[in-house]
Amino acid sequence: MPRPPHAVLLCLAVLLAAATGLGLAGAVAAPEAGATASPATPAVTTPAPSPAPEPAADGTTTLSIADAVILGVVEGLTEYLPVSSTGHLLLTTEVLGLTDTEQEKAATDAYVIVIQVGAIIAVLVLYWRRVWSMVLGILGRDPIGRRIAVALVASVIPAVVIGVLGEQLLKDYLFDLWPITAAWLVGGVVILAVSRHDVRTGHASNEGGALEQLTARRAFIIGLLQCVAMWPGVSRSLITILGGRLVGLSTQAAVEYSFLLGLVTLTGASVYETAKEGGAIIDTLGVVAPVVGIVAAFVAAALSIKWMVGYLNRHSLAIFGWYRIGLGVVVAALLAAKVL
Repeated sequence: MPRPPHAVLLCLAVLLAAATGLGLAGAVAAPEAGATASPATPAVTTPAPSPAPEPAADGTTTLSIADAVILGVVEGLTEYLPVSSTGHLLLTTEVLGLTDTEQEKAATDAYVIVIQVGAIIAVLVLYWRRVWSMVLGILGRDPIGRRIAVALVASVIPAVVIGVLGEQLLKDYLFDLWPITAAWLVGGVVILAVSRHDVRTGHASNEGGALEQLTARRAFIIGLLQCVAMWPGVSRSLITILGGRLVGLSTQAAVEYSFLLGLVTLTGASVYETAKEGGAIIDTLGVVAPVVGIVAAFVAAALSIKWMVGYLNRHSLAIFGWYRIGLGVVVAALLAAKVL
């Protein structure tokens, strides 16, 4: 299958820049624990790993450094924004022509799992005080940290159970561009409806409960809701932000909780899949491409998190709704025209 024209890549890049580039210049300093906002496993939905591929006869890999960087940047920019990183990665691999053969698909699927490590490290670096507080809480030395750690465990349980039971169904029916496009459009409409309600009611980003007030029971409700994000395109971040607000958290607290919950779910998914596909990842991708991609994902995720925290302190979620709708319309048109 020939690769789509460069105009397609340019169009997608412009749409993504609209949601992230506008505020990067004003990105705020790394947030302190409990002081800033926070934005969907799993509700983490990673492309289904393929059978372990055989390395090329000449020892080369199927991923170039350029493709590794592109995928790393896409992962980092979209992982914590309410726009669905899985949907963007599946779309990007299609546009780059990385799924034309079984070997290419296997290599790409394995790589998409590896680059999540960059996004994980970004949260660890930016929220190290909060993470350390939870570690101390587990050791019985920080009651607030322990409360948040318990809440995270309560949120993860539904995703683990439902994810295991429904894994094959998700792979068979939802990992396709048409279902992803539908999820982008519906999610965009939901975001705009919530944003309009906030404007009409004068809802501020700091209006609601603090993260320290989150109970295990309310966290479990967030965990149930985030299972919806197993549908690629829905977005784990979107569901956890809206779920957090639904149970009484402020937008700021819901965003931070989404970051922390992503840290847990991404780590679990990455460890699990890497244990299954570790040999294939090394054989197919070597060492250089994964490392370059992880670094790219880390930098992009750190910038994305800092920008989002600062932006949502002053604005609503509406920009993400318009972005999702715009992207959904463009991708739907390209699918209908059989360009993708």
